[in-house]
Amino acid sequence: MDDDDVTNRKVSFRKCLEHLSGAGKAIGVLTSGGDAQGMNAAVRAVVRMGIYVGAKVYFIYEGYQGMVDGGRNIVEANWESVSSILQVGGTIIGSARCKAFRTREGRLRAAQNLVQRGITNLCVIGGDGSLTGANIFRKEWSGLLEELAQNGEIDKEQVQKHAYLNVVGMVGSIDNDFCGTDMTIGTDSALHRIIEVVDAIMTTAQSHQRTFVLEVMGRHCGYLALVSALACGADWVFLPESPPEEGWQEDMCIKLSENRARKKRLNIIIVAEGAIDTQNKPITSEQIKELVVKQLGYDTRVTILGHVQRGGTPSAFDRILASRMGVEAVVALLQATPETPACVVSLSGNQAVRLPLVECVQMTQDVQKAMDERRFKDAVQLRGRSFETNLNTYKRLAIKLPDDQIVKSNCNVAVINVGAPAAGMNAAVRSAVRVGIADGHKMLAIYDGFEGFAKGQVKEIGWGDVGGWTGQGGSILGTKRTLPGKSLEDIAAQMRTHSINALLIIGGFEAYLGLLELSAARERYEELCVPMVMVPATVSNNVPGSDFSIGADTALNTITDTCDRIKQSASGTKRRVFIIETMGGYCGYLANMGGLAAGADAAYIFEEPFDIRDLQSNVEHLTEKMKTTIQRGLVLRNESCSENYTTDFIYQLYSEEGKGVFDCRKNVLGHMQQGGAPSPFDRNFGTKISARAMQWISTKLKEAPGKGRRHGWAGRCSRGSCLLLCTCSASSRTGPRSAGALGPSRLSLAVIPQRQGLAPLWRWGALRCPSAMLLAVRKPPIHGAPPAGP
Repeated sequence: MDDDDVTNRKVSFRKCLEHLSGAGKAIGVLTSGGDAQGMNAAVRAVVRMGIYVGAKVYFIYEGYQGMVDGGRNIVEANWESVSSILQVGGTIIGSARCKAFRTREGRLRAAQNLVQRGITNLCVIGGDGSLTGANIFRKEWSGLLEELAQNGEIDKEQVQKHAYLNVVGMVGSIDNDFCGTDMTIGTDSALHRIIEVVDAIMTTAQSHQRTFVLEVMGRHCGYLALVSALACGADWVFLPESPPEEGWQEDMCIKLSENRARKKRLNIIIVAEGAIDTQNKPITSEQIKELVVKQLGYDTRVTILGHVQRGGTPSAFDRILASRMGVEAVVALLQATPETPACVVSLSGNQAVRLPLVECVQMTQDVQKAMDERRFKDAVQLRGRSFETNLNTYKRLAIKLPDDQIVKSNCNVAVINVGAPAAGMNAAVRSAVRVGIADGHKMLAIYDGFEGFAKGQVKEIGWGDVGGWTGQGGSILGTKRTLPGKSLEDIAAQMRTHSINALLIIGGFEAYLGLLELSAARERYEELCVPMVMVPATVSNNVPGSDFSIGADTALNTITDTCDRIKQSASGTKRRVFIIETMGGYCGYLANMGGLAAGADAAYIFEEPFDIRDLQSNVEHLTEKMKTTIQRGLVLRNESCSENYTTDFIYQLYSEEGKGVFDCRKNVLGHMQQGGAPSPFDRNFGTKISARAMQWISTKLKEAPGKGRRHGWAGRCSRGSCLLLCTCSASSRTGPRSAGALGPSRLSLAVIPQRQGLAPLWRWGALRCPSAMLLAVRKPPIHGAPPAGP
């Protein structure tokens, strides 16, 4: 997406708001079913977006039970009602199971309670059962009102005024078992809880050479178990959708003993709570423990995580996802007509989309039906492309075929880290090495970036060498920002010496520039005429052509967690504003998304130019805010957002202008944003995107002509691949089509020719600012220029 596209989307969003009026309308928001982290962020977004467009918004406490009971369970919300709830797990408006709502009599009482308050727009946050109930309620609405009128409980005028009910759903479930959306609210936070436990268990398991059997939640969906297994490199995983084949007991014991023989001191087995065998019989954690103890004699422990997975602080991903969905839900409600079917707001790739609720629920029920009928391949496919990719990736990385069963390619593939460290780099290296070995390649590790490459710091790396790398932060291979331009001759010599046939570069913008320099030097150095691909890994998330970069999610969680602590300090002190400087270079992703996730009052980013009037406007906003019950402020600033409006300048301006009203403090977060253990998202993303990169390399090597030419390298530049999003004609050996940057487009992973990627950045900040801003600023103007930041 180029600058014009971004500008058009922003203008479209503003025009949408200008023509969107909630005057005279009332919206009810409720949470139902099991609680999930991030529900409060969704509630906050619905309330503030509703108020923004002039609608009344009502809390419906205790889910459908509160709707049936009415009275104090349905209360009008205001702006301050949802302050300081972003970081709170669960749901502040409660959730409860309601048998009464399943009966027509109960729905009749619920309809009466809504009509009394003028509520004809319903936003339901819950699972498939909750959303199904809402759709039934919507279909019966006109009949319910007619019956109420016949009973004399409402008049004919009320029937006409509230003739139809609009329903929009958001899926809040840690299980991620709803078809039609890539992620449900709460799933990422549940993965955080699981991985925190796994990381802690690994230290004690390694000390005592133990085997741990971990049971995770998910009901009849194995998503949590599968992604956890990918993220921690588990030895075995049991899933409802993909039961182990007959004789799995022997296969698992062989796998565990082989791993111990490779000097691995611990074994991790992850079990989904709904795990079954091919005959639909349950597989329990205790059964697995007894099997391991009996067959192998290993010291084995069972840990059932239980409701720990539902608790705790929501992750940054869940806060942002829920906020975006909440805004979209209100827009959908206000744009609905009597003919508009009930819809659910879903995540597709990187976009919030609306899908028919009935179809999504039916697909979700079809998965369970397929498992009941033992059509497990169909069940995996119905779960979606992401689930299937995760499963296939796990199988490739977890199980090593015997050497005599691997068809050798006689190709050497090198892996190098370039740029600043980013959490998840090691997971990407592990994935690349194991997929490469499975494809028959000899894998080489290059240490200390292009500097180390030029000096010959190249060693073969094996399957077992990368064991346990997924959970480690930083870069084990070592990484530097140095570009290859001054050492091209030495690098070409090393390519020749080690007979390198393909190069995988994992890094940030420096890695991208390095790839450009290597590609440009192909005319001078024949050794560089090999497939080269780059995997984006940088906390700044500034690689052209890519929406996500490895490490950005971990950095965002660090920022969000720090801001939560700082907000708590500010709340205790009263009348205090904190200025927080984030990293990111000239990309405002961290500041903007961090501001949205932490509930900041403003975020200053490079993509959104601001001047002294914007700064003054925000000071005035904070001054007004100090008159309310929320007497604290939080402002984020991207480190390179302005040459003159520095962090010190903004701090001094706020301190002076706020004198007598609030005091000000500043914090520069610095390199803590690059450290720490990778988040589950970065581990999983790094693993999948690196595996995809190796698949592309293997395909190019198979296509390559001239195999076995002088120096023994294969993989000369060829006519390109169907994976390349490029329509250019056949390229020469020095053409760009065998050098690509691998990044996720908004719908899927794609390999992009690196020269095409030089188009202007796909700028997160510029597109997300409007929705972020309206959730932060009290009563912001719909007409005219918006204040800076979210």
